[in-house]
Amino acid sequence: MSSRLPTAFAHAKSERRAALVAFVTGGDPTPADTAAILDALVEGGADVIELGMPFTDPMADGPAIQLANLRSLGAGTRTADLLDIARAFRQRHPETPLVLMGYANPMLRRGADAFAQDAADAGIDGVICVDIPPEEDDALGPALRTRGLHLIRLATPTTDAARLPTVLDGASGFVYYVSVAGITGLQQAAQASIEEAVGRLKASTDLPVAVGFGIRTPEQAADVARVADGVVVGSAIVELVGLHGSQAPYHIRAYLRSLSDAIAASRKEPA
Repeated sequence: MSSRLPTAFAHAKSERRAALVAFVTGGDPTPADTAAILDALVEGGADVIELGMPFTDPMADGPAIQLANLRSLGAGTRTADLLDIARAFRQRHPETPLVLMGYANPMLRRGADAFAQDAADAGIDGVICVDIPPEEDDALGPALRTRGLHLIRLATPTTDAARLPTVLDGASGFVYYVSVAGITGLQQAAQASIEEAVGRLKASTDLPVAVGFGIRTPEQAADVARVADGVVVGSAIVELVGLHGSQAPYHIRAYLRSLSDAIAASRKEPA
């Protein structure tokens, strides 16, 4: 199994902070622009990067990521392009974990084994598939595990105690807690509900728990970082790409640094 994800979370823990997990849509605004955007995420302090696979029907995503998918697809981005981007990223950043996040259609189009092998060959560390439920693990999970890739599962506010063991069975890398019962980018859960959910998850698994959906400001990131092992930020980064296009790396680097600094300071301040 790839060691980069566990190492990244362990390193953050050793520094008494949460890991910063950053999402961008691959190929947005064009495949040629994505390398510089990924570099800016690393330079800004991202510990883990989620590379979104563009899809025509991103049902879990809000307007910002929907538009990013359309921009990427409009630029002609294919899965092969994303794998090339990942391969080049791995050469430049041998230690930073890179996770593919997306939907079953592009992942399974050529078959689970082909997708898993191509992802492993490109230096991918793990996969988040939004629309394959854990009850259908056989569709993708065995192919990923055979090739040493982590299958990162999603838990939500509606994941009750009866279903949680199924969600955690076969999960690795980290658990992604979706803090709102809705789409990305439009709302943030109350801090009390996040604290309760993270506590419940950590009582059931030794995997790191990263919290995402609705986290935009350094203050919000710091609040979540006080209780979670990871803080996931996506829509706000994607909006910077939409606003600045090929000039986005400068703005992304500065924004990520503001988040990273807030997260680093969060456990050194009174709660």
